[in-house]
Amino acid sequence: MYDAIVIGAGVVGCAVAQQLSRYDGKLLVIDRMEDVADGASKANSGIVHAGFDAHPGTEKARLNVKGAKMYKKLATELGVPYGQPGALVLGFSEEDRKTLENLLAQAVANDVEGCRIVEHDEILQMEPNTNPEVVCALYAPTSGLVSPYEMTCALADSAAENGAEFKLSNPVLEIKPTADGNWLVITERDEYKTRAVVNCAGMGSGILHNMISSRKVKLIARRGEYYLLDHMAEIPFTMTMFQCPTKMGKGVLVSPTTHGNILLGPTANDIDDGYDVATTRKGLDDVLSKVRLTWKNVNLRQVITTFSGIRAHEEHGDFIIGKVEGAPAGAYEAVGVESPGLSAAPAIGQELGDEVAAFLGLKKDENWKKPTPLPKTFRTMTDEERAEAYAKDPEYGVLVCRCEQVTEAEIRAAIRRPVGARSIDGVKRRTRAGMGRCQGGFCSPRVMEILCEELGVSPLEITKCGGESKLLVGTLHQIAKEARPDEE
Repeated sequence: MYDAIVIGAGVVGCAVAQQLSRYDGKLLVIDRMEDVADGASKANSGIVHAGFDAHPGTEKARLNVKGAKMYKKLATELGVPYGQPGALVLGFSEEDRKTLENLLAQAVANDVEGCRIVEHDEILQMEPNTNPEVVCALYAPTSGLVSPYEMTCALADSAAENGAEFKLSNPVLEIKPTADGNWLVITERDEYKTRAVVNCAGMGSGILHNMISSRKVKLIARRGEYYLLDHMAEIPFTMTMFQCPTKMGKGVLVSPTTHGNILLGPTANDIDDGYDVATTRKGLDDVLSKVRLTWKNVNLRQVITTFSGIRAHEEHGDFIIGKVEGAPAGAYEAVGVESPGLSAAPAIGQELGDEVAAFLGLKKDENWKKPTPLPKTFRTMTDEERAEAYAKDPEYGVLVCRCEQVTEAEIRAAIRRPVGARSIDGVKRRTRAGMGRCQGGFCSPRVMEILCEELGVSPLEITKCGGESKLLVGTLHQIAKEARPDEE
């Protein structure tokens, strides 16, 4: 029997789990994917929104602003890359100015600090590579950047260090109340009994909600496609460059990342399959045409990959957070958490975790361990720091990923973490091995070997991202035997 089960190991689910781990209780986190951060949390813009875009009075607005203010301290505690370069929302007409003035009014109503309208000349002083046809912009100095998958992994590690269990590759089929006032969570692998259940299942959260709630919800899968550009000698923009938003979202952006890349996108297209993260020629062409309004000289020769992510849009447009309406006691949820869900995650985690703990009557864990900050990466170390790291562990002297300068020591450490990597992509998200110009073409074979050594498994069991995404399908001997069975 668990005190609480969190369904969903994205950034929201892991933030809830980390907060619940501060209490003295038995906690389980379940996810359908093979790793944490394997849904929307791995494929988004990585922006900590200031909070001007969310409509005043909504849960989106309240939790966005509260969560954004928590990020600097939380990222420091976890050792996760974070910055606050600010953002510009660009206007190219006097009609756009009206939109920007409305956004400024929302910023004031939402208590977002420092926002103001800036004009053509000041914009080009701030960001000289902006399209000179720009007329005006909303400047939001508190807009930030974070690595979303590293944040999620670090939150998961912190929860696990404090006793939370993680059962991944374990899709939830059903949740239902039991006759004794508890809850049963039924998965493909097992059944788990718990006093409280917390639904943070992203696109799947609507299905779980409708199993138990008297108020039905409808989630719409909204896909966004992106280009990612290689590290440049000179980053063209220091701030996140938005365009005026539409009813479908915040629009196409040009933004630096915490690792020095440039991100272009996303589109916003509603699709039927909430797990279809394909990219399309039409979608990517749409990104490019809109990006050129912001950055006329964009050069696709710097593109190293494209990707897409899914946003779980609730048809009425707001987050649904807290007790499940019309369900028996002990059911909680975070449903419809699309953008600015990453920004709001620390606040959602804190409030929902505390609410569940209060319902359960859990006491604070006096032995709660503060997060172990992620170590400085080899790539960002000084020569002196690299020499010191090598002296402690000679595997810091073995470079596995040339593009991102990731060492063997870092890859082994990623696998050994409390919620460690079990796949090629799991290593990539924790170390950036495979995220560079060659996209793993050079380092993947060695990463596979290290995974085999650390996990004690055959190369035939290693996957790119779980499931059937195996990199090797057999040996030459097995293939020859299948082709000529009579010769054995």
